[in-house]
Amino acid sequence: MTRDIAVVAFAQSDVRRTTEESSEVEMLMPVLHDVLHRTGLQTADIGFTCSGSSDYLAGRAFSFTLALDGVGAWPPISESHVEMDGAWALYEAWVKLRTGDADTALVYSYGKSSPGHLRDVLTRQLDPYYVAPLWPDSVALAALQAQALIDAGDTDERELAAIAARSRRAATLNPHAQQRGAHPQGEYVVAPLRHGDCPPVGDGAAAVILAAGDRARELCDRPAWIRGIDHRIEAHSLGVRDLTDSPSTRLAAEKAGAFERPVDTAELHAPFSSQEVVLRKALKLDDSVRVNLSGGALASNPVMAAGLVRIGEAATRVHRGEADRALAHATSGPCLQQNLVAVLEGDPR
Repeated sequence: MTRDIAVVAFAQSDVRRTTEESSEVEMLMPVLHDVLHRTGLQTADIGFTCSGSSDYLAGRAFSFTLALDGVGAWPPISESHVEMDGAWALYEAWVKLRTGDADTALVYSYGKSSPGHLRDVLTRQLDPYYVAPLWPDSVALAALQAQALIDAGDTDERELAAIAARSRRAATLNPHAQQRGAHPQGEYVVAPLRHGDCPPVGDGAAAVILAAGDRARELCDRPAWIRGIDHRIEAHSLGVRDLTDSPSTRLAAEKAGAFERPVDTAELHAPFSSQEVVLRKALKLDDSVRVNLSGGALASNPVMAAGLVRIGEAATRVHRGEADRALAHATSGPCLQQNLVAVLEGDPR
């Protein structure tokens, strides 16, 4: 279990408010073609394939099997799937490559949030006995977290507005972002969160290719080596958690080696502006770290792909020499319930 694994290519779709004219496969195929083209690989060259998606978004069981039409499952391939954000699919692929069972892996994820009412769909993540029957939607729960932060003196509405504005300014340089440039905070959605503090609803897909050791150097001029990766989970019951803190993020970062040396860039999966406050504290990120240069989830938040996009964006900056040591974070569940942290490094220049 000592093989070095790297992200060698990343591709993503434009995130759009709706893609009703396209199926999941039609949305995904250009992304798969793009990521393979960046390495010169063919589908037959991939040793392992892993995907992340959610049947709840599609509204039908085993919907991920249809997406395999875009990959090409014949001749037979080694394939797996997680009912999670694609960041967790990447974790599974990383483990597969570390064992030596494959030298390359294709990881992809996608989500079409537009067909249903996302705020209600996400209630299915909640405790089914005590919380889910109350139907508290995702924005209402995030607002509880934001109010707890304000009451604790950790932030205020002015800081939240500044986080939202900074994120969308950064997104002006991201051609795939759904919302770019100036965006007014607008009215309250659920106080204290205004429209600008909440993520847009959109459809999108992303894919990365992982490779091991010398194979990574053959496929990429400057691979983004995964120096550490870990994921942890908070208690399911919101009532036993301190919503102003994220111990699982801190522990995942510690196990991934994020605190061993400073990082210069961070891509945080913070769908709400208030969650960036929590993550910065848990990850010990000061103002010297460039955070969400892509615009983050406040600019585009394709559910089930947004976490994989964070890893891909961080890796791309390493590929281009814009970062030497980057941190990527992904989350799933209400109020930062599940958290994954990866540390990516480029070879010394």
